[in-house]
Amino acid sequence: MRVEPHRQHGQGRISLLRSLWYHSQTEAREDVEAGRSITLPVQSTVPPLLQVLRRLALALIVLAATTLIVYLDRSGYRDSSDGSVDFLDAAYYATVTLSTTGYGDITPVSDGARLINILVITPLRVLFLIILVGTTLEILTERTRRQVRIHRWRSRLRRHIVVIGYGTKGRHAVRTLVGQGVPRHRIVVVDAQRKAADIAADDGLVAVSGDATRSETLLKAELPLASQVIVAPQRDDTATLITLTARQLNPHATIVAAVREDENAPLLKQSGADTVVTTSSSAGRLLGVAMASPAVARTLEDLMTLGSRLDLVDRPVAPEEVGLAPRACAELVLAVVRDAQLLGHDDPRLGELRAGDRLIVVSRALPQPSED
Repeated sequence: MRVEPHRQHGQGRISLLRSLWYHSQTEAREDVEAGRSITLPVQSTVPPLLQVLRRLALALIVLAATTLIVYLDRSGYRDSSDGSVDFLDAAYYATVTLSTTGYGDITPVSDGARLINILVITPLRVLFLIILVGTTLEILTERTRRQVRIHRWRSRLRRHIVVIGYGTKGRHAVRTLVGQGVPRHRIVVVDAQRKAADIAADDGLVAVSGDATRSETLLKAELPLASQVIVAPQRDDTATLITLTARQLNPHATIVAAVREDENAPLLKQSGADTVVTTSSSAGRLLGVAMASPAVARTLEDLMTLGSRLDLVDRPVAPEEVGLAPRACAELVLAVVRDAQLLGHDDPRLGELRAGDRLIVVSRALPQPSED
């Protein structure tokens, strides 16, 4: 059977439209699903209770104004019960009129009263109804705005840093990253506890609440597109499962994991972690150094705490430093990273500094941005 060319083109356009519609519907469903667990940074908004009080005050002002208008023109109204309109009748008429109840027992009879109802009271009735439904409209608007923010965030997120676990280790890791110049919008926090996700949002971070050992949770954090992953849960077995899942989703990301016990470090490396930090042994060594020499312990604490008197900095070699010996640099050079290999400052293979080297130096601490 022969199909005419214009029919083929028409069918092709229909197929394209169906494909675009299906893609848009899929993205919308994903945004709605992600919105249940993604907490965006908190924006400055009016508290809900204050919003309700403001709307209530506006409604009362509209009601009082309408009552006053009716009472001042009470001679133009008729009450079917006694024929006259007093202040209580005016308030009653304003209430049933603004709420669109309209029992009809009090009616405007003069031309002036009817004209005022058309030009003044009817707009006040519309304003009154808008105030009453304002809370519902605000909720719907906020929900739509939140879905738009989530969709925009997901579409722009690339080469970000995922921090899994926002306990003590995770918070200090984020604080150090921000101190080193990483923008907050490039950091995504994942934590199983909703309270921790809310704290991260209060700190200006995007947070995903959910079990990080499950792929769907890490997919909501766009982990396949991340460049670096920090694994800092409370348990070592959880860290192992998270590292396995993260490495499966992203074979190229740099994964740094924290464990409590030294015996679990090899397991983390086999699971795909590039660097493993043992918290208990590191703390134990620092305790030993503090006992033997408190001054050395304080210096180490300064080096590990960004913004203290001294900072450990990883930076590229400056053009004016190329060709110099490490000791000739203005800052104290501890090591040099060359061709993905770490060389100590006294390594005989080091020689002169080359273009492309990265220096591990001790520098004076720079003022850190405030947390406001």
